[in-house]
Amino acid sequence: MKKRIHFNEVVTRDGFQIEPEFVPTDAKVRLVDALSECGYAKIEVTSFTSPKAIPMLRDAEEVMGRIRRAPGVEYTVLVPNLRGAERAMESRADELNLVMSTSETHNLANLRMPREKSFAALADVIRFVDGRTPINVSLSTAFGCPMEGEVPQETVLGWAQRFADLGVRGITICDTTGMAHPAQVARMCEEAQRRFPGLQLTLHFHNTRGMGLANVLAAVQAGIERFDGSLGGLGGCPYAPGASGNISSEDTIHMLQAMGLDTGVDLARLLQVARALPQIVGHEVPGQIVKAGPSTQLHPVPAAVAELRAAP
Repeated sequence: MKKRIHFNEVVTRDGFQIEPEFVPTDAKVRLVDALSECGYAKIEVTSFTSPKAIPMLRDAEEVMGRIRRAPGVEYTVLVPNLRGAERAMESRADELNLVMSTSETHNLANLRMPREKSFAALADVIRFVDGRTPINVSLSTAFGCPMEGEVPQETVLGWAQRFADLGVRGITICDTTGMAHPAQVARMCEEAQRRFPGLQLTLHFHNTRGMGLANVLAAVQAGIERFDGSLGGLGGCPYAPGASGNISSEDTIHMLQAMGLDTGVDLARLLQVARALPQIVGHEVPGQIVKAGPSTQLHPVPAAVAELRAAP
């Protein structure tokens, strides 16, 4: 059997949160519905954040209320605090994704509070949910902070342990600023799996320095089976200087399938969805496979070659 890779699409949350123009609610709903038919394991639909903080996602309730939920797809949402958790549960989210940074400076810039205060607030959310909805925790800047530099692996795994002790289902280790390299990724993945065999471990990479797919490969070779990606390579943290978009979902899925791995995703259908993305956001996107086509796509033989073959 082929090894199964579970893919989480984050374009309508992570991808749209820093777009300069508001993506209309109708377009978001249509996009989620189209992605739901592509075979994803999970789709991160939106964020129940204050509209003042993330105005691009101010329509979270309406989007969650209007999407068509496909069997077998988990619809997850980002939740920053207790009020966000209440709103998310009212919207019947299948999973709550909590977030904090492993870098003190980035946490202060992004969430306006020290890490310990973030942890206490998220612990309150976990206690409030009380097992009614699965919880994932995303640990940002796990491979480096653009203001502090390297974040020690032990710091990252220490925070993961504290959340594991609270009974969360999963941990996402996030390369928020695209500072990771494959050797670092391999070390992190191997140790995280050793320490947390019962957790769903997901890796979240950005392609800021062109190492996104190399880091995915390193994680797969280390045994990781769950990844985030954003259609077209959109997205990025508003409070991470120099950080560009996420790894492109279609580029990553193309690579994994070319390697013989089972992502569960219908790549041909996904590429149809990806081709419409520039019109939705009003600009070109970084993804490459839509531009070049999959490696299995062959082209007509030039007439000159046919003539050369026929020549005596």
